[in-house]
Amino acid sequence: MIKKLNILFILLLIAIPCNISAYSDYIIASGDNIGIKLNTDGIQIIGTYDIEGVDPASKAGLKIGDKIVSIDHNKVISIDNISSILSRNNKSIISIGYVRNGKEYTTELTLKNKKTGLYLKDSVSGIGTLTFVDPNTKRFGALGHEIVDSSSGKIVESKDGDIFSSSISSITKSRDGNPGEKNATFNTSDIIGEIKKNTNKGIFGFYQEDIEEKHLYKVAQVENIKLGSAKIRTVVSGSKVEEYDIKITKVQETKDHTKNILFEITDSNLLDKTGGIIQGMSGSPIVQGEYIVGAVTHVVVDDPTRGYGILITNMLEEAEDIRE
Repeated sequence: MIKKLNILFILLLIAIPCNISAYSDYIIASGDNIGIKLNTDGIQIIGTYDIEGVDPASKAGLKIGDKIVSIDHNKVISIDNISSILSRNNKSIISIGYVRNGKEYTTELTLKNKKTGLYLKDSVSGIGTLTFVDPNTKRFGALGHEIVDSSSGKIVESKDGDIFSSSISSITKSRDGNPGEKNATFNTSDIIGEIKKNTNKGIFGFYQEDIEEKHLYKVAQVENIKLGSAKIRTVVSGSKVEEYDIKITKVQETKDHTKNILFEITDSNLLDKTGGIIQGMSGSPIVQGEYIVGAVTHVVVDDPTRGYGILITNMLEEAEDIRE
């Protein structure tokens, strides 16, 4: 729902693994709105266009989804690299190295007026909500679901990225069949964390800001979660995190360890402001008493007052293996 963004007893020298969690028992339940920039693993072709009635990219055999890795045998890792090579190149035909389905190929492309006929991208940007920060490890988790490539519908393969400060300027309200969205401004120079991982349970990395004295919530195991009243922490105006009432109607473990919590918004103030769950709310922490139980991930499109969340333990387990 981003806006258009899982051990040692030693006996007789045998190590027997057991399940010991590396995450802390108490963590910060954030709710801060964040801007997100995810650098893709390669320069991806997202479209082609005609130049003087000719589509040079298609004639070269290039397709949407291919990843460009070299120009005239020079390795490229960004669109800026490609632009720099082309600006000082007087040739009309260039060699392009690209990857498709894990295999590398080379083709020749004929330029038209120094244009390639390619639409490219090397990053994905959007907004979402910071779910947690572990005060002991400074690992963070956000969104509660993957960032997907809008052109291919597949999870974005990333090498790194950043989260930065963001402020909500206005809200487009949800209505049945049409989820709304947060409209926001970014401060890309105010980087607050480095993304290390994009998975179906969220984006994860290391928080770079100083951690202030904030209230810590106990990490809920599934047996600690009760049906009934709870709250979500999120931003709907400026940068102020507020809490809104919800009702948890179902808790379940699922095969992919997502969509574990079904809930409905009961807070009349939030319903008046947003009409229900909106894009950009992904990652809003769900708290119940002194527990953080999960994060908002999906909206029920036909009824935006209802949505799904992921268990916080599933997000924390996903964050355990990231390294600086």
